[in-house]
Amino acid sequence: MTLVVHVPLGDRAYDVRIGAGLIADAGTEIAPILARPRVMIVTDERVAPLHLPALETALRKAGIDSDSLILPAGESTKSWPHLSRAVEWLLEQKVERRDVVVALGGGVIGDLVGFAAAILRRGVRFVQIPTTLLAQVDSSVGGKTGINSAQGKNLIGAFHQPSLVLADIGVLDTLRRRDFLAGYGEVMKYGLLGDAEFFAWLEEHGPRLRHDLDARAHAVAHSVEMKAGIVARDETEQGERALLNLGHTFGHALEAATGYSDRLLHGEGVAIGCALAFDLSARMGLCSQEEPSRVTAHLAEMGMPSRIADIPGALPDDAALIALMGQDKKVVDGRLRFVLAREIGAAFVSDAVDRSDLAAVLAAAR
Repeated sequence: MTLVVHVPLGDRAYDVRIGAGLIADAGTEIAPILARPRVMIVTDERVAPLHLPALETALRKAGIDSDSLILPAGESTKSWPHLSRAVEWLLEQKVERRDVVVALGGGVIGDLVGFAAAILRRGVRFVQIPTTLLAQVDSSVGGKTGINSAQGKNLIGAFHQPSLVLADIGVLDTLRRRDFLAGYGEVMKYGLLGDAEFFAWLEEHGPRLRHDLDARAHAVAHSVEMKAGIVARDETEQGERALLNLGHTFGHALEAATGYSDRLLHGEGVAIGCALAFDLSARMGLCSQEEPSRVTAHLAEMGMPSRIADIPGALPDDAALIALMGQDKKVVDGRLRFVLAREIGAAFVSDAVDRSDLAAVLAAAR
């Protein structure tokens, strides 16, 4: 069964289709939006051997020609050199503004290809086929695209909505346990920021998502529904959409501190960041200590990191981490802004954070 979540953005509206086996049906799904029967696929070296042949076969069955570019896997691919390579390759393929570029992969490929599509010929259409849990519930939906820089994560980019998202939850069976759990950090975030009942459901059913397709479909669809609603109300992050960054101010700083390496995956940084955001909220007297305890207990049950001490290797001192947070996109007039919480399911954005409270929370997490 395929679940459909509509993202209502006027003439840029699109559907997110969620179900097992969607890559095998990709030709049928994509054909209605094509101006001509040809697509360009960008993927990476990890995803290509697993899913590219199936996608190419599905496209051929629907009479759609395709060519593909395979980039290196990993967060370091979200960079100027690989963006340039993707754009130049697409130009060599003579991609036109009415054509469709397909992003086949996780969040790195989706963000990079979306940004390439945004700047190529001042905007070409693209389709997201996310192959990780993190990409299916978060980065493939909402139109945020971009690359990283030495100064921070996702500081270079554009809002450019996809024309279609095909979230094949069956392909998540090919993920390493660690990658699957990293994606779960983004799933959990939705319950923490705005849906206490969903978080309670995850406390009961979260451990089943790895093996239960029905539970997985529900978790992905509910996460996408929450994000679609927020994006429709605040597409370019002028207000409410900032709530989706719960855990990210901490998480992005930790990712930068670890060099965007395999030491810390994005979803792991988000999970630690969510725990730190609730710790900070409790320290500031905004919520009871029971709330961060529930967050930490659930992360432990899922086998996920929840503290800075869980990150292998040496890290910069707290002052350096706070300096990295100063590059966060939510900074306004030089003031750090955090997503905090009054309780699970009740998050809000605040710049009224005392640096001493922040330093104390970071020190305790070490």
